[in-house]
Amino acid sequence: MSRRLLLASGSAAAAAALIAGCKSAPERAPERAPSAAPGAPPRMPPPSNATTARAYRLDAARHLYALNADRIYQGKMPPLLYAIGVLQVDIGGRGQVLRMRWMRAPTQAPEVMVEIERTVRQAAPFPVPLRLGKVTYTDVWLWDKSGRFQLDTLTEGQLGAEPG
Repeated sequence: MSRRLLLASGSAAAAAALIAGCKSAPERAPERAPSAAPGAPPRMPPPSNATTARAYRLDAARHLYALNADRIYQGKMPPLLYAIGVLQVDIGGRGQVLRMRWMRAPTQAPEVMVEIERTVRQAAPFPVPLRLGKVTYTDVWLWDKSGRFQLDTLTEGQLGAEPG
């Protein structure tokens, strides 16, 4: 294994372990939401009553899981993840994605960056942030080599990662 790959794998595992150690009990993903008929206006998810960006993050994660149920990694993630990315998303007053910014981009896997951005854009509209007007939330994307993922907000943890 190359030194660069070994360092990236170790860094990813350490970051995931740190994140997993700071979590409360994970929540289960909701069932997949029904899709709108072709040509119909986009289906609106239930609005969010969150009063903080942290609370809204949970509504956004549930929304992403509902739309991507077949892409969610089931169970604990493996000890070495293919990619970890931290993405900040601005959501407007109608649930539209206004802007995305990488706080920690998985640059070693540019295809994952493209796929995460596409997944977020296609998930719009997000739950309308009723009490916040608009909101900026941040979540950590934990990506497996299979192409399946978990969000830190709803993660089931990681094999070999002991809570700290």
